[in-house]
Formats: sequence, C-alpha cells, structure tokens
Amino acid sequence: MALELKCYRCGESLAKLSLPLSRLDECPKCRVHLHVCRMCLHYAPRKPKGCSEDDAIEVRDKKAANFCDYFNPNPRAYNPAEAEAETAARSALDALFKK
Repeated sequence: MALELKCYRCGESLAKLSLPLSRLDECPKCRVHLHVCRMCLHYAPRKPKGCSEDDAIEVRDKKAANFCDYFNPNPRAYNPAEAEAETAARSALDALFKK
C-alpha cells in the first residue's frame, strides 16, 4: 500500500492535489508552499548542501518554494514531534510578548 502524501508542517492530507506538485502549490490547511526541500525525498540536513542529490543546486531556505529539478515529494516528511515542538515554541514566544 502506498503512503499518503501529507503536508510536512501540519500533516494535512494532500491526496486532492495533482502530482507532480507545481512550484507554487500550497497546503490547503496551513498554506505553506509544498515544492520545498523540507518536503523532498532528497532532503538530508546532515549533508553539506542539505540534499542527498549531488547535482542539485544549493537552496538556502529549505522551507521556501524553489525550482529544483530533483524535487520528489516525500510521504514521510511530516514529523508529529517536530510539529508539536514548533507549536510549543510559538506559544512560548506569544506568551513572552503578550501585553
């Protein structure tokens, strides 16, 4: 059984979007761009360029839409623990600057 494609940030199902994802496709729930390094099978933060594809151009912002020809959506890009940590960090920041 094939894994369902989900947004890397919020985990929303992307089953209604047509593949291949275009450069400006967005998550229907959280509105982040999806043609980003963070959503790619080749995303490898421990590699020098953050990519396991040697011929790919370096993209500095891994969460920004890009023109990479090697982009291949990763159905395992969503990490619930990372999403919870981001939510907790945002809540702490909001509490810090609350009047």
